[in-house]
Amino acid sequence: MSVEVSGILVAAHELKAPLCLMRQLTLAMDLTNDPLRKKRLQTELRETSERALSQVNDLTKIARLEDGFFNSEPLSVRGVCAGVLQEIEPLFTFEHHAIKTNYKNTFRLASANRDLLHSIVYNFCVNALRYSDRNTTSQLTVADHQGKIRVSVRDYGPALPTKLWRELKRGRVPQPTAISMRPGSSGLGLYIASAFAEHMHATIGAIRHRDGTSFFVELPVSHQLTFATLAERKI
Repeated sequence: MSVEVSGILVAAHELKAPLCLMRQLTLAMDLTNDPLRKKRLQTELRETSERALSQVNDLTKIARLEDGFFNSEPLSVRGVCAGVLQEIEPLFTFEHHAIKTNYKNTFRLASANRDLLHSIVYNFCVNALRYSDRNTTSQLTVADHQGKIRVSVRDYGPALPTKLWRELKRGRVPQPTAISMRPGSSGLGLYIASAFAEHMHATIGAIRHRDGTSFFVELPVSHQLTFATLAERKI
């Protein structure tokens, strides 16, 4: 099997999974007369469809990266992260999980594209959601690292396969990869994050812990000031 076909099969499998779940949720809604259970099923159906749509949108962006629609500009990394957290908070609340932030960067502006960076951080957070429970709290950290701005998201899932970890250490995932030790994790999401980061001249990577993994993206610093940054400094 060729590398290209293998990647397509992984992508198809990951996109099929939420569709199957949505079908099961719809059938369950038809079989219940409990208003509270039906409301919960409706919420889960909506959240699942939104995650699937987000991933499909990201795939279409990959095909348009060279069309000039996703140029980098000076932007506030904290502002992008705040937008992601606002969007993803209902998911964590629905699953009774928690995520906290740790902003300790002195560089405020990165050279990046807002849509692409938002997608990367969103993917990392969704991945962490799969591996957090009521006894653990996922963490999003923004910090300076070797002259760049690093955005990392910590999860508590099984260890990454060595091959994938080495690819991340090199800063690039060349194709969607199935992650056998993390059957619910998104190898497709990591491929998307890698493509977006490469387009922005950024890099992604992972740090393995005894009880999980921190996925991160490192962004080039921009020293240009914007009105948004000036307003942020006044807050």
